[in-house]
Amino acid sequence: MSEFDEKDKEQENDSHEIESRKETGGNEDSKEKAETEKKENVYEDVCFICRRPESKTGKMFKLPNNISVCNDCMHKTMDTVSQFDYQGMLNNPAFMNDLNKTMSDKGYPNIRFVNISDLQGEGGIPNKQKIRKKKKEPGQEPVLDIRNIPPPHRIKAQLDDYVIGQEHAKKVISVAVYNHYKRVATDTMDEIEIEKSNMLMIGPTGCGKTYLVKTLAKLLDVPLAITDATSLTEAGYIGDDIESVVSKLLAAAGNDTEKAERGIIFIDEIDKIAKKKNTTSRDVSGESVQQGMLRLLEGAEVEVPVGANSKNAMVPLATINTRNILFICGGAFPDLEEIIKQRLKKQTSIGFHAELKDKYDKETDLISRVTIEDLKKFGMIPEFLGRLPVVYTLKALDKEMMIKILKEPKNAILKQYQKLLELDEVKLEFDEGALEAIAEKAMKKDIGARALRAIIEEFMLDIMYEIPKDDNIGRVIITREYIEGTGGPVIDIRSASAANPDGLKLIEG
Repeated sequence: MSEFDEKDKEQENDSHEIESRKETGGNEDSKEKAETEKKENVYEDVCFICRRPESKTGKMFKLPNNISVCNDCMHKTMDTVSQFDYQGMLNNPAFMNDLNKTMSDKGYPNIRFVNISDLQGEGGIPNKQKIRKKKKEPGQEPVLDIRNIPPPHRIKAQLDDYVIGQEHAKKVISVAVYNHYKRVATDTMDEIEIEKSNMLMIGPTGCGKTYLVKTLAKLLDVPLAITDATSLTEAGYIGDDIESVVSKLLAAAGNDTEKAERGIIFIDEIDKIAKKKNTTSRDVSGESVQQGMLRLLEGAEVEVPVGANSKNAMVPLATINTRNILFICGGAFPDLEEIIKQRLKKQTSIGFHAELKDKYDKETDLISRVTIEDLKKFGMIPEFLGRLPVVYTLKALDKEMMIKILKEPKNAILKQYQKLLELDEVKLEFDEGALEAIAEKAMKKDIGARALRAIIEEFMLDIMYEIPKDDNIGRVIITREYIEGTGGPVIDIRSASAANPDGLKLIEG
């Protein structure tokens, strides 16, 4: 009897385990379903035919394979279908005989039925072309809170950790950004509407314009879109439309329109859309682009394509208000110094106290004397400049700034290589003479801080190649002679000698 009792108990335990597995399996399935529903609820439904989102079309019809069709497209489809004479086609005996013969013999020739949803994603539309739903939860925290906006001195202090020099530019951009986001967070102050502080930064290539904006967006934790003005053309021509600038910001914000409307757009190479001089052809990438950007800079509601650069019938459109988007334009403006020289030379007089004509030829920071009249003469239209009230310049890098850029920022180039060699348990050091030699070579190339990386990559190639070969190498010191090609680096070999406290033995390379 005891054996039978034990078998009964085992059977009962097995049945309990099976039931518990079913319950847990059911719970897991329900959790997965809940998660998928949550993911689907984040995005708006998009009509499979006209590609308009749910916020514009209203409630949609749900079809198999997660396909949604709006009310207008469904009615048009039904009207089209009702006009076709299906009854007359079925009453045609010749057609029915051919159809039955084909189906019974071989089936449809060269035809395969494809699930459309497998081609493009969920419901035939990828998520990158869907718009996120606006959250309307009670008690939700605002996107920007005036109490959490860092003051200008704190913004500048954080920029100092990453950007060397450019004190005036960092001060201007800190104040402008602080005032802009105060305006966005409060919306109005005592019924006085505050205008937007769009910026125009002017500086030679490699002085840190783009890097300054990237660092600023990282510190503020706001969506940032960096675009190039060289690809922009007038609507209807080959190239990117002007609205594609805002479309990139929407993509950076994860297709969240509310978040995108509080972001930053940096348009680089803005000097490339200046008016073309002495041309009879249509200026589709110059003055017309400036005219088209006026309403974006001022603040207007624009329809932008979601997940694409240009508008077409297969891409959904989202409406974005650019009133609270901060626009920062930057450019090198070559030949602007010549325009400034011409203006300053006109002011010279005749006599003993007259200024010499070549007085400004050797001035290094001539770009800081720029005025709105100089920019107009360069080719920027007055209406465009009027919407960029904050204009400031960045200085060209000198030798001392180059040396500081090499070693002082948090992510300095030398620190990056030191970190790479630390992974191989090797110390990398640079003496002051080596840093000066690198800076001198970079100044000759005249392309700003970008030259530093190119020079270091050149002489670090052999070191990065040779060090993994020998596990005894403990430290490498880069000297001026190695940079100039007259000598080699100083290499320390690991040693267990008690006389050397660092455990390193010095050997001249």
